[in-house]
Amino acid sequence: MRIDSPPDSGYPGIVLRPLERTDLTAWFGYLSIPEVVEHTSWNLHSAADLVPMMDAFESNAPASMRRMAMIEHASGKLVGTIGFHTVSEANLSAEIAYDLAPSYWGRGIASAVCEAVTAWAFAQYGWVRVQATVLETNLRSEKVLTNCGFRYEGLLHAYRMVRGTPGNFRMYARLNERVVNAIQDAP
Repeated sequence: MRIDSPPDSGYPGIVLRPLERTDLTAWFGYLSIPEVVEHTSWNLHSAADLVPMMDAFESNAPASMRRMAMIEHASGKLVGTIGFHTVSEANLSAEIAYDLAPSYWGRGIASAVCEAVTAWAFAQYGWVRVQATVLETNLRSEKVLTNCGFRYEGLLHAYRMVRGTPGNFRMYARLNERVVNAIQDAP
């Protein structure tokens, strides 16, 4: 689902905007770097492999994937993406996913943007739960999630294929406390 009014990124100099097909070459450019994908389930061979995802982002279906581009304001350069998949309107939940070009690692960008986008999604969509699954070797992503208030919920054995091999993933989640508290306080 196209996001026409992205939130503030929460990080100075980084803006969020809808992900565009013109971003595919730059996106694949850093997703083709081995250290970017080594602790993920990405299995890309060309920018064309991203086209089906782009088609899903442009869908108007309520449960379609949503993704935004992280742009360096000064240069207009794509530095990362963030968004949601496995959207469940029935359960008011979705899974967050993000990636960042390695030249921007270690600056707190992923944590700031993850925090801003999660809070925005709770307000925008009324979701009760945002979850994330992280390959058990992806310590950087675990740090991003814990920085954003996500809590570890358990290990999912052989949860997702990682370039032909079943991978164990850790489940993290953050609840929309406002919605959860309102439900619990209802008579």
